[in-house]
Amino acid sequence: MKQMIFCASAFILCSALLSGAQDAATFRGDLQHSGVYAATGVPVLSGIKWKFHTGGRVIGSPAVANSTVFVGSTDGNFYAIDAESGTEKWKFTTKAWEVSSAAVASGVVYFLSYDSYLYALDAATGQVRWKFKTEGERHYAATHLHYLQPVSESMPDPWDFYLSSPTVWNGAVYFGSSDGNIYALDALSGALRWKFKTGDVVHSSPAIADGTLFIGSWDRFLYALDATSGKEKWRFKTGDDPDAHNHLGIQSSPAVVDGVVYFGSRDSYAYAIDASTGQQIWKFSTDGSWVNNSMVVHGGRAYFGTSIPGIMHAVDAKTGKVVFDLPTGTPVFASMALARDTLYLGNFGGKLTAIDLKTQKAAWVFETDGAKQNAASMTNADGTIKFETVFSSPTPYYDDMVLAVHKLFTMGTILSSPVVSGSNVYFGSTDGNLYCLQ
Repeated sequence: MKQMIFCASAFILCSALLSGAQDAATFRGDLQHSGVYAATGVPVLSGIKWKFHTGGRVIGSPAVANSTVFVGSTDGNFYAIDAESGTEKWKFTTKAWEVSSAAVASGVVYFLSYDSYLYALDAATGQVRWKFKTEGERHYAATHLHYLQPVSESMPDPWDFYLSSPTVWNGAVYFGSSDGNIYALDALSGALRWKFKTGDVVHSSPAIADGTLFIGSWDRFLYALDATSGKEKWRFKTGDDPDAHNHLGIQSSPAVVDGVVYFGSRDSYAYAIDASTGQQIWKFSTDGSWVNNSMVVHGGRAYFGTSIPGIMHAVDAKTGKVVFDLPTGTPVFASMALARDTLYLGNFGGKLTAIDLKTQKAAWVFETDGAKQNAASMTNADGTIKFETVFSSPTPYYDDMVLAVHKLFTMGTILSSPVVSGSNVYFGSTDGNLYCLQ
């Protein structure tokens, strides 16, 4: 009898461990935001397992926990979806854009909303446990932004797509805010533990390693803070662009691997920084192209994409020297994901590409519904954007830029970073769909 009880307990424990290994309960898969998943993934594409349609764009990245996919939409709802069937379990309405990626811990799902609240919902029911109000969520804004007219007008950045995604560690939930603060709240009650003021909007998401929180701000600095107290350990300054604010600010989120912080900046560099000292190890020039996605770091290499021209760079993680490059056609804003020997990359043209890292070539390419319907009219044969079609006016005017971004969105743009869980890949698109591929 004791042996039977032991075997049953072992089976339950083993099942739980296996199930937990398939979870991807936080942005980029772990607290360090490495972008590496312990899953089989989809090295060979069978097709769509299911797709779930929302009434808006799916910009944030899904979180997967306890056989449930959690994701928000610009339709003003946050959804819990069955990971196997793609059917809705519940939805929570905020009537505001939901573009923050969620974190799930101890039966609670956390996300930041454009209504300026950080929500903690019961993961099983969608009921509010608590909510915390920031001093206001908004887009990054500046005058003469991207060299656009009118020169003296403060313009919300049409390329600023995300809000900070929370990270849960040691009984606290951490996130950045458009109010310029980095917050630490008690994960059970929502009570403020500490906040740290930066010089501008914070849409980067915090990575935590060895008790230190790493996060970027649009004020050009990458910060290292003591996660328990909120006290600054060091800060690292990236490039400046005081006139047009085009090559300025950290929009991406850092990844921390083996004592090194890897991150990209809109100053057209990718960086590797010593996590203990804040000293630069290397920086990689993209020749004027933004690095808005977070790096995947694994096996001695760092992988990241660029805006224009769209290129996926694979560099030596210790030196920053190029190992190989692949053109992506359209810009890459979504962070990539790696499982085993396959790297998953989504681009602005609505294509998700699986790259076989052994051959350094595409294993397969999946097109979103939006891409199938509209990409051909806005892209050239090589996949690059037909700027003369997308930008209707030769005058660099702010309104035209906004319209161009929304026109590009009709291609089913992938801003949502793919998440690998088991033998599935989950990601969202501006065509309103959350996709599950197998």
